[in-house]
Amino acid sequence: MGKSKWKMIGPGLIVAATGVGAGDLVAALVAGTNYGLVFMWAIIVGAVFKFVLNEGVGRWHLLSGKTIFEGWQSMGKWASIYFGVYAIIWGFVYGAAGTSSCALAMSAMIPSIPLWAWAIIHGLAGFAITWSGRFQLFERVMNVLVGLMFVTVVGSALLVLPQLNDLWKTAVPDLPKGSLLYALGLIGGVGGSITMASYGYWLQENGWKGRSYVSPMRYDSAVAYIVTAIFTLSLLILGAALLYGTNTSISGEQGLVSFASIMGNELHPAARWLFLLGFWSASFTSVIGVWNGVSYLFADFVRNMRKTSVGTEALNQSKAFRFYVFWLTFPPMLLHFIGKPVGLIIAYGALGALFMPFLAVTLLYLLNSKKALPDEGRNHWLSNALLALCLALFAVLSINELIRLFA
Repeated sequence: MGKSKWKMIGPGLIVAATGVGAGDLVAALVAGTNYGLVFMWAIIVGAVFKFVLNEGVGRWHLLSGKTIFEGWQSMGKWASIYFGVYAIIWGFVYGAAGTSSCALAMSAMIPSIPLWAWAIIHGLAGFAITWSGRFQLFERVMNVLVGLMFVTVVGSALLVLPQLNDLWKTAVPDLPKGSLLYALGLIGGVGGSITMASYGYWLQENGWKGRSYVSPMRYDSAVAYIVTAIFTLSLLILGAALLYGTNTSISGEQGLVSFASIMGNELHPAARWLFLLGFWSASFTSVIGVWNGVSYLFADFVRNMRKTSVGTEALNQSKAFRFYVFWLTFPPMLLHFIGKPVGLIIAYGALGALFMPFLAVTLLYLLNSKKALPDEGRNHWLSNALLALCLALFAVLSINELIRLFA
């Protein structure tokens, strides 16, 4: 790859890495453990869908000259109100959940420090990296963590490739009986989160503006989701190679710690550390990606609601940006001590389940807008068909999630 091609890799990797958290690690490992390599196709389809959404956010930002939040606001007050309520409740619970995930990985490596202390340390680290709004510092830290996450997990998968001899026959795309919702969940979980909506702000930080950057943005997004697919496939391979056919089950984030021990026993003690480092970096990229990216969205929300004169370039220096970084860091620390209240968890789950369909439906509307976009920038039939498929997928997953929450 030439030097100019490397320069075209921008914030797409940050978006994708933020979207891959401990939950996605668990899902891919479980898929490999239960079904072998059958669901490789679901991971690839999931990466394609997320590329479509990410490309849509980037294209809207570059061609309309507006932020995604300004787009939402043009659709009516309901979109702004939904986002405001979502950001406050979701941020409060995620502040505890994200740092707990980092703490679990770190505690497995250095158990002398209690879990709650590790969670608080990671919250403070996220605060320190994002409070100043210095994008270059945030980007450097993210790139190092993405490299660590990729090398450790893909490296672990390479170690177990020789053990896959008899399993390659399970790689034929299939949908085993009773696994439809499971497959949809795997497709929906590949690198997707609220931070996809932050892509435009990160493009702007890189100085990418206007029509001339549409091609680099597509290349950036494509590389990001190819890397995400390779990362998630590596986890599927790890689960299949070490646990398929053994009747061992992996569940929840604690299961990742157990899996690291299995790797240490089966391969080499160093393999346990390798996997735990991958688990930790995947969790911490999600934390600082949210601390920075969702704070941009919240600052934009406040700017538009209060009609202030803060420029888009100065959002990361605004009081609203800093308030949200503070909101993600300090109030959630209470949840480490008092546990997570059931009502809050239900609200968090319900609002979270609705975000990806919200993003898909708003992009369908905005990217077909004759008022906001030039003719050549609007969706063609293929983009509309893929976005409609994304919407259908996330609608099914949301309904399922809501039924599970309230059942």
